[in-house]
Amino acid sequence: MANTLKDALAELALANRIAANEGVVDTFGHVSMRHPDNPNRYFLSRSSSPDMVTAGGLIEYDLDSQPVRDTGVPQYSERVIHGEIYKARPDVMSVCHHHSASFMPLIAVGADYFPVYHLGSVGGIKPPYWDQHDEFGDTNMLVVKPEEGASLARALGAHDMVLMRRHGATVVGASVRVCVYRSVQTCRNAEHLVRAMMIGGSIASLSPGETARCGEIVGKTTGVTRSWDSWALGVAKAGGNVGAAKNSEKSKSAPLNTRKPAAKTAKRAKAKKRR
Repeated sequence: MANTLKDALAELALANRIAANEGVVDTFGHVSMRHPDNPNRYFLSRSSSPDMVTAGGLIEYDLDSQPVRDTGVPQYSERVIHGEIYKARPDVMSVCHHHSASFMPLIAVGADYFPVYHLGSVGGIKPPYWDQHDEFGDTNMLVVKPEEGASLARALGAHDMVLMRRHGATVVGASVRVCVYRSVQTCRNAEHLVRAMMIGGSIASLSPGETARCGEIVGKTTGVTRSWDSWALGVAKAGGNVGAAKNSEKSKSAPLNTRKPAAKTAKRAKAKKRR
């Protein structure tokens, strides 16, 4: 967990980049965070490709998804997804909306998601579907009106994930790291599930008891931290300008600025002049 608001914003920026690097989001999709000190506010990036999100580009919103200050920059049109879920679910601290290719085959046919291995348990068994057309008729498929976001939040209910017919999925978590962990692991489980369907035959799901027990250990072991650190390293290796996350006992958040210290840069400049 981040110690300060500055650390929390850096973590949120990194969360978007991790989600992009792990294939959860591409040009579209977004991860948000409830304000750690004010439950009636949340942070979401300006309209940007997730792999380009920076802490400086984060916007503070109220729960009606209106910016607290005039930003003068383009904003995500589907931000009401986040605001309305935060309104409906006080326990939710982070939201990820995505259209991952792993889920689209399931969503195209309305197939149920269920965990085929222990890590997939974080999505639960048969999370609900939401069909925008049922309530709002023909739309452009974007969730842009508060009433549309509220309808989606109702469908989510007490679940950790809701599938959106002909659109994508929305995932929630008790922290940014848990939300990203759930998003990545459910995408991987969905990919395994779709491949199993292609093979054919009876597909074994975790039982309700197994799913509950596997889900309970999230946050109680080093699994989330270990995954976050590895995924942060992946962002750094991909040239994402984000320092690799150190072990959580040493560092609570990954630094966004990986430039060399000014003193070292100055010394090198002087050495060049002497040559």
